[in-house]
Amino acid sequence: MPDTMNEVLHPGLEFDRDPDFPHAPEFWTRETAMEEAAREGLTLTETHWDAVRALQAYFARHESINAREVHDALDERFHAEGGMKYLYTLFPGGPIAQGCRVAGLDAPSGSVSPAGGTVK
Repeated sequence: MPDTMNEVLHPGLEFDRDPDFPHAPEFWTRETAMEEAAREGLTLTETHWDAVRALQAYFARHESINAREVHDALDERFHAEGGMKYLYTLFPGGPIAQGCRVAGLDAPSGSVSPAGGTVK
């Protein structure tokens, strides 16, 4: 019996996860992240990758994703660096919305979009 939807849709297709990103969505790669970042005008650094890992880990641990809870978790995780204010220097399009796009995740409703509105 298949364990994931991708195994149902793509039987026999093997996907090797990047060991540095154990909670990454299936079929997400560093290359897809770098392509998305380039479209958004970002050059990814190790600090960006730390934020991507934090987002992926949060999404992997929680079934129901709430923008406010993601905000609080990121603010706490990066508190020593300046919290959300610091993360906005990394992801000026919004640490949650833009960070999720780079991390291969669906941004939760209520997170800021690049146009300044909210994701519905």
